[in-house]
Amino acid sequence: MVLSLFDQFMSPTLFGIPLIALAILFPPLLLPTPTRQWLSSRALDLMGWFLKRFTQQLLTPLNQDGHKWALLLTCMMTFLLSVNLLGMLPYTFTPTTQLSINMGFAVPMWLATVIVGMRNQPTHALAHLLPEGTPTPLIPVLIIIETISLLIRPLALGVRLTANLTAGHLLMHLISSAFMVLINPLPTVAFLTMILLTLLTLLEFAVAAIQAYVFVLLLSLYLQENT
Repeated sequence: MVLSLFDQFMSPTLFGIPLIALAILFPPLLLPTPTRQWLSSRALDLMGWFLKRFTQQLLTPLNQDGHKWALLLTCMMTFLLSVNLLGMLPYTFTPTTQLSINMGFAVPMWLATVIVGMRNQPTHALAHLLPEGTPTPLIPVLIIIETISLLIRPLALGVRLTANLTAGHLLMHLISSAFMVLINPLPTVAFLTMILLTLLTLLEFAVAAIQAYVFVLLLSLYLQENT
């Protein structure tokens, strides 16, 4: 029986029970928990330094109203980063390869930024739909184009994260399959394939971290437009 290459991206099941919920809830349990002790561990110091630097860089372009989103955006970044990186381990599953999961993150967050803009500064939010100085005959066309551009943002967020992780995992699977096929007849070519697979694995770790950062960064840019 020939299995599809995309079967690896199906949600795993155990006794007919989907394990997607476990794959989502387990990564945050691995993060170190702050304590009340005077001396903290190296893991806590490293996590605190990372969160501080990330939050500082993320919130620098935002005004004071946007700083209220610091905890939410930082938690989103930490969650996506842990899920993406743990999905690189053998015999694991990456929930962010599922478009439905990513859209479940993207749509509510994007909609929240739009609602904030409509509530706090509706004139400024609606002004994005029509650039200043637009000729009168082009006004209806530009409003339609800008509206479509606004509505397609959550889809772009979800598809970007899904496509990048899926493409990387699929390419790793194809190259590892080629290595198993070539290891006996062509060991030299198989060795070169293994080197390529190692480099691709390191690149995929970087992509997993970068895509989590890009997801949250784009959300902060959307928030910047509406605060």
